[in-house]
Parts: sequence; C-alpha cells; structure tokens
Amino acid sequence: MITSAFTFFTVLLAIAGGLKLVEYKSDSKLFTILPAIVILYFVIMLLSTLGLWQKSTEITDAYSSLKSNILPAMIFLMLLKADLRQIKKLGGKIVLAFFSASVSIGVAFVVAFMLFLPSLEPDSWKTFAALSGSWMGGMGNMAAIQLALDVPDSRMGYTLIIDSIDYALWVMLLLALVPHAKLFDRWIGTSSEKLDTVAHSLAEEQCTESSSELTTALLILLSLSLLVSVVTQSAASMLPTTTFFSETTWTVLIVTILGAFAAMTPIRKLQGSEAISNIMLYIIVALIASRANFYELTEAPLYIFMGMVILFIHGVLMVLFAKLFKFDLFTCGIASLANIGGVASAPILAAAYSRALIPVGVLMALIGYIVGTAGGLLVGKVLSMLV
Repeated sequence: MITSAFTFFTVLLAIAGGLKLVEYKSDSKLFTILPAIVILYFVIMLLSTLGLWQKSTEITDAYSSLKSNILPAMIFLMLLKADLRQIKKLGGKIVLAFFSASVSIGVAFVVAFMLFLPSLEPDSWKTFAALSGSWMGGMGNMAAIQLALDVPDSRMGYTLIIDSIDYALWVMLLLALVPHAKLFDRWIGTSSEKLDTVAHSLAEEQCTESSSELTTALLILLSLSLLVSVVTQSAASMLPTTTFFSETTWTVLIVTILGAFAAMTPIRKLQGSEAISNIMLYIIVALIASRANFYELTEAPLYIFMGMVILFIHGVLMVLFAKLFKFDLFTCGIASLANIGGVASAPILAAAYSRALIPVGVLMALIGYIVGTAGGLLVGKVLSMLV
C-alpha cells in the first residue's frame, strides 16, 4: 500500500501518461467514444477502490495542495487561446447559436432536476452543477465548479459517468444527422452558404507555430500561470463570502476574467499553453478519481437516464431555436457539441461537414471555456434553490 505522497503522485502521472500513449498509438474507436482522460478517471477510481494507496496525512495534504493550486493555473492557460477578437469574426448568428445551446442546456438541467428531485440525494445539485459546467464548456470548467462548490470527489463519479456515456450517444446522433443537413435546412428555411465565407476568413489566420524557443515559452507560461494562481487566491481571500460565493468561487471567477483578458495580449502567442493546461487537467482528474470508489456509485443508472433526459430537452429546444432564428443544421450541431463536447469533439463534427469549417468548431468551443464556469455556477445556484 502506498503511503508516500511522492510515490502516490508518481503512480497517478504514470497511469495518465500510459493511457495517453495508448490513445496516441491506438487505432481503436474506443478512444473516440471514451477519451483517455475519461478512462483515466475510472482506472484510478478502481485502484482507489482496491486500496492501492492509503489516505495518509501526507497524501491528503499533497492532494489538497496540488488540486487547489494547479486548478486556477490550468483555467488561466486554458483561456489563453480564447481570443474574443477572433471569436467576434464568427459572426452574430453563430455566436447566438452557441448561447442558444447554452441556454437550452441550462433550462434542460433545471427541468430534469425538478422531474427527478424526489429520487435524488440532497447535495446532488452540486453534481449536476459540475456537469452543466462541463456541458457548457469542458472538463476544465467541470473541475473549476467542483472546486468552487466543494463537490465531494465521491459524487464526481456520477458526473464522469453521465459525461462519458450520454455524451458519446449525443456525438453519434449528431454525426448521424450530417447526411440529412439539406433536408433539415429546407425545413427550417435557411442554408449554410454564409458559413463558407466565415470559414475561409478564419482559415487564412491559421499558421504553423515554430518550435524554436519552446523551452522559454513553456517556462514563462508555467511560471506565469502559477503566479496567477497565487495572486487570485490571495485576492479572493480578501473578498466577502456567502454560502454560495465561497473563497474558491471567487478564485475561479477572477482567474477566468484574467485569462479572457490575457488572451487578447501577446501572451496568447506563446507556444505550449494548451499542452500545459491539458497536463494539469489530467493531474486534476487523476487526483479527483483517487478519492472516489465504485461502491459509492449506487445510483448510476438513474443519473445516466437523467443525462439522456437533459439531452432530449436540449435537443427539442435547439430545434425550436433553429426554427426561430433560422439556424442551419451545421450551426445547431456545432453549437450543441461546442458546449457539450468542447474543443475535443466540436472540430470532428465540423470536419464531417467540411474541413474548411474546422476553425469555426474550434472557436465556438473556445467560447465555452469563457462562459462554462459562470454558466455552471448559475445553474448550480438555481438547482440549490429547488432543493
């Protein structure tokens, strides 16, 4: 049994690295449905269930310190590619579609929570708040909300189960609808021709980054992100708190604002922000999983079904929005997946329509990085009032 904090952290990193290597080398479609980071959660949760490490004082202290300090740094780095000036070039209609998807997801969470409330645990609203952050942005937003609302690690297993199983079904449905785009667009009374202009405009801005001075850039980004983590936590400690707006909630919101502003400065041009933030995300997910076990997931079928209900309501509302605002099927699908799947899957759906549309998918997903945390916290606030 592992009792040393360094050994514990080394094992988590080794498992994360091993799974990422397998995903990189493998041609299996498994990783299309379940990315390595999702499998990582369940593998480490299994090892935790088997008691591979002990929750000693040393390990617990290291866990708390790493998680609380790395997460703000990760959020800052994650946002550096979300340049609002680039997002503006998507055009009002595409951005409107993204926020329509966000609103429909938020409403779907509230409606589904009200329907299933009698069958849920009192603190289950925190679980769904974290999931709504993921489905409006990505896993980084989910981790941010978990920290902000102090969601127990044991409850995060439900979030990951819904996020993996129901998300995979939703991706398959959206991809299956691609051949029927013209039929849908005729029914709505619109077309996707204007997207070509947007796509080509964005594609012209894409450039290949040089690998020179990479070490310098990585060191600057790593040190800057950790400095931001320290400063934002210090600033948050001086702000007034309530039951809902805790010190960690302020930390998450402040670092989100700083990251969005930094994305409009020359800092965003430094190479490596995405790589470092992804490594930090793997570490955070591994740490969360290390405190959970399978014996606590007794309500998994109920939560999976709730996830399907949420997606069904979201889908119905998106069709209504499409009819109201004349969104074509691509815009609806990519707006939905940019929220629910984030940067990892939105470009895949965009490519299924046309490779020229990949930048549109990427930028739409980046909007989620900016609004996902605040959106999830807002949903959490509404859900907490229903309990």
